[in-house]
Amino acid sequence: MAELNIAALGMFQSDPGETDAHLRAKQSGCPVSGLGAEFDPFSEDYLVDPYPFFERARKEEPIFYSPETDCWVVMNYDDIISIFRDPDTFSAALARHPVTPLCPAAAQVRDELDIAIEPALVDESPDTHRDHRRIFGDAFTPKRLDQMDSRIRVIVNNFIDGFIADGEADLVGQMLYELPALAMFIFLGADDQDATMVKKLGSRRAIVNWGQPSQSEQVDMMGDMGRHWDFTKGLVMDAMENPGDNYLGDMVRLHQDDPSLFTVNYLINVVFVMMFAGHETTTQASANGAKHLLENRDQWEALCQNPELVPGAVEEMLRIDPSIFAWRRIATKDTEIGGFSIPAGSKILMMLGSGNHDEAVFPKGEEFDHLRSNAKRHLAFGNGAHFCMGAPLARLEMKIIFEELTRRLPHMNLAEGQDWEYVPTLIFRGVQKLRVEWDADQSHG
Repeated sequence: MAELNIAALGMFQSDPGETDAHLRAKQSGCPVSGLGAEFDPFSEDYLVDPYPFFERARKEEPIFYSPETDCWVVMNYDDIISIFRDPDTFSAALARHPVTPLCPAAAQVRDELDIAIEPALVDESPDTHRDHRRIFGDAFTPKRLDQMDSRIRVIVNNFIDGFIADGEADLVGQMLYELPALAMFIFLGADDQDATMVKKLGSRRAIVNWGQPSQSEQVDMMGDMGRHWDFTKGLVMDAMENPGDNYLGDMVRLHQDDPSLFTVNYLINVVFVMMFAGHETTTQASANGAKHLLENRDQWEALCQNPELVPGAVEEMLRIDPSIFAWRRIATKDTEIGGFSIPAGSKILMMLGSGNHDEAVFPKGEEFDHLRSNAKRHLAFGNGAHFCMGAPLARLEMKIIFEELTRRLPHMNLAEGQDWEYVPTLIFRGVQKLRVEWDADQSHG
């Protein structure tokens, strides 16, 4: 085949011509198995609960080609680990490439925007990623995280104060939606009043990149991306003039001391990634985790009685229902996965949610167990060279959220009769509303 054009696989780099290419792929000679033909990742049943399909696939066909997604779908934990740990063979360049090709009108909006997107950490090639990961990852210092603890705890309790007397709340809409964005703004040194605006703009990026937006939605969303980019660029340029005592200030000072480490545009791209991945994933992981914990009442009560169990429970929440439950790679050469021959240029869809339930690694993997001894082996933050550098901050936020909820609302229950609505994307999974209730007289103010 022709040489793989990695540069054409970046964020927003799709074009209308890819629609025809996708149709050709669906009609190609790839072996389409029974499960490959059945795999429908945007169906309502799958979005609400993909885990029965995952369990069946691990037993019957843990690797199959899906014509619907034009991907080789990988279900088993060990196979996923092998892909993550070989970034030279399985390139990360595809990670942010749109699942649905941009329509002509959206592509035109993109081309008219002043957005200088380049690969940045999550979709960067191994030769530059190693050095950049060391620079940007090392800046997540214990000092910075220690500074965040008390400030996040204040924010969490402010949200709880707002609804504790009501005896009911939508945890997503009234706390988990905005909280991680506020935490990320503190970490980066941005102003709180912009957090909600950026949250709304960032939330739509999941649909642009990994969903099936309509053409009109694509056009609107590309405009949002332009506004988000302009905000991010302004934040970085302000920090270049006056670097603060925060993560972004640390990175600016590194650049000013040695401009050869990374360019200003690269820094803008990293912050652009962080201002989405740094909060949207934590919102959804916390919502999913709260749902599972409250569905297992005895385990909720165990945490209420012993808050030292919360960190382990957070790892089990991340395992049982991760917010990023699938991720993508592309084969740079002819290779093999689990005994299957994979041609160069093949797209790979790693089902992290399935790997997290793999019985070979996690006995009784379909069950929630806050005392699971190896829960931290989960794939919620990836693995290998591209392991999420923001994992310490996400873990800290979730730890504080559940420490304070169990302390102040130990009698909280899931409201009965609610339907579960999830983000309609190939990659992200998060319950959109989580109604809870409690006896306000028994809560701890």
